[in-house]
Amino acid sequence: MASQLNIKSEDAYRLATALSTVTGESLTTAVTEALRERLEREQHTRDRARKLARLTALAAEIRASLRPMAPA
Repeated sequence: MASQLNIKSEDAYRLATALSTVTGESLTTAVTEALRERLEREQHTRDRARKLARLTALAAEIRASLRPMAPA
C-alpha cells in the first residue's frame, strides 16, 4: 500500500520539479533520492560528532590518569 506525502510549499514543489527535470527522474524518485541523500549526510554528521565526543572524553580520561614524568 502506497503512502502519500502532500507538499504544501510552492518553493518545495518548484525545487522538486526542477530536480526531476534535471535528472530525468519522476517527481517521486527525485524527492525520494534527495531525502535519502540528505538523511545519509545527517546520519554521517551525527555519527562523526558522537565519535569525536567519545574520543575527546577518552583523551581527557587518559590525561587525568597520567602521572607527571620524573626528571631525568
